Parts: sequence; C-alpha cells; structure tokens
Amino acid sequence: MAWLLVVVAGLLETGFAVCLKLSHGFTRLWPTVAFACFALGSFGLLTLSLKKLDVGAAYAVWTGIGGAGTAIYGMVFLGDLVSTLKLVSIALVLVGVVGLQLSGSAH
Repeated sequence: MAWLLVVVAGLLETGFAVCLKLSHGFTRLWPTVAFACFALGSFGLLTLSLKKLDVGAAYAVWTGIGGAGTAIYGMVFLGDLVSTLKLVSIALVLVGVVGLQLSGSAH
C-alpha cells in the first residue's frame, strides 16, 4: 500500500510540475490553484508513505516518476523536443524506479 501512495504521489508531482509551467510564474489563477492542489496531494501522500518506507528509495521513486512523467507530458502535449537519447534516458529512469520498488524497502 505504501508503494501505491508513492506512485500516486509521483503522478501528482507530474501534475504540479506541468501546472507550474502553465501558471506562467503564478500569474494565471487556475493553473496556480491546480499547482497548489497537486503539490499538497503529492507531498501529503509521500509523507504518509514514509511511515512505512525507507526515505531514500521512496524519494527516488517519487522524483523518478515525477520527472519521467513531466518529460513525457512535455513531449506529447507541450511541444518539448523528442530525441532518442531523451527517450532512452526516461526508460532508464523508469527501470530504476521499478528496481527500487522491487528492492523490498518496506519495514
């Protein structure tokens, strides 16, 4: 259950990173509100998961999911550059995330 919280928190991290860009420096109301909601949800779920998980593995998975998700979203929806190296790098991050989840760091 704790790993599921980390995964959802990582997805919410993607949401807050995208909304941060869309807020244009907090000058647009609704992306700013969405940013705050995603950020609170993400940090809240990460905090709950840390009651059962090692901080290093949980934090690495959280940031890995958030980073990979944000990069993919940017390429698909925001016109960010797509390159073979970027796609391979994202795949390596996701492999690392899976490895950390399988490492059995739950107490």
